[in-house]
Amino acid sequence: PGRWDPFRRPLDSIQPWHFRLLAAVMLVVTSLSLAENLAVILVTFKFKQLRQPVNYVIVNLSVADFLVSLTGGTISFLANLKGYFYMGYWACVLEGFAVTFFGIVALWSLALLAFERYIVICRPLGNMRLKGKHAALGIAFVWTFSFIWTIPPTMGWSSYTTSKIGTTCEPNWYSGAYTDHTYIIAFFTTCFIVPLLVILVSYGKLMQKLRKVSDTQCRLGTTRKPERQVTRMVVVMIIAFLICWMPYAAFSILVTAYPSIELDPRLAAIPAFFSKTATVYNPIIYVFMNKQFRRCLVEMFSCSAIETAESNMNPTSERAMLTQDKRGSELSIMAVCSTVSKRKTGDEHTNCPSFAQLAASENKIWPM
Repeated sequence: PGRWDPFRRPLDSIQPWHFRLLAAVMLVVTSLSLAENLAVILVTFKFKQLRQPVNYVIVNLSVADFLVSLTGGTISFLANLKGYFYMGYWACVLEGFAVTFFGIVALWSLALLAFERYIVICRPLGNMRLKGKHAALGIAFVWTFSFIWTIPPTMGWSSYTTSKIGTTCEPNWYSGAYTDHTYIIAFFTTCFIVPLLVILVSYGKLMQKLRKVSDTQCRLGTTRKPERQVTRMVVVMIIAFLICWMPYAAFSILVTAYPSIELDPRLAAIPAFFSKTATVYNPIIYVFMNKQFRRCLVEMFSCSAIETAESNMNPTSERAMLTQDKRGSELSIMAVCSTVSKRKTGDEHTNCPSFAQLAASENKIWPM
């Protein structure tokens, strides 16, 4: 309706429980995304073996997803609780900019991962591989390029506005003005079509190489197992991302081409809310398709659990009471810890024997 103000009241044609349902969905999606992406970031910083160039890009993707949920997800949840954008126009601009900016960072990060996989597996440049400085330059390009193309709507070239349902904000796809159309065309070309082409060309060349040449010419057949796992993981990440964002991209193109089209607000809101679920899938893919990430994640939480248990133990049970015999040459222990967790290969843990079970020659304690 022409006189409906999304910053003052909910849309009359939508029942209140619909907004509460959307708020519940956003609460679940936002909570899962924040927890999962934070875990990926922490485990990467904790374990040195994960600090590899390709993982820099993966962590960059996690940071983008985390910030999408922290800003866009939180604001969308609060707006749906009320049924309208009660926080005002600038909160709408913030959500529209954040979701668009960090979403483009995520898409270009996937394009960078796809290009890196092609370089590593097929070696078109010889022995050149993605190094730390290359990953840093790629990440700097991704953030700078995304900022350049998402800041113009806040400065007058197009705008960020509420969607049809009035509880989420996005670029103004609905305007028929010439300046808005030029921005939308430039934005889609540089921030969606170009990175998508990089992804398709990189994996297209990889598959074409596999069909035409032997394993000696392309390293996929003889490559190490971790590289094959990372390649499969990146492919699944890209497929999941496109499944989440393709409906929203198609919807945006539709309403841009036909601004006067009449759509049910609830139907028009589905692609935008569905796209936000992409922030939940990537960390799950890291854990289930990358054994190195999974092993380090389990180890990190296992160590945390052990430290918590040890801190909650009775101090008197931890203290070893030492006595000195008459000769003063040996020390005997009167209270010992029950079990000691010892790390072997992989993730296996065994309990070491108590001091009482050791041989007589080993049943001594050196002063600490």
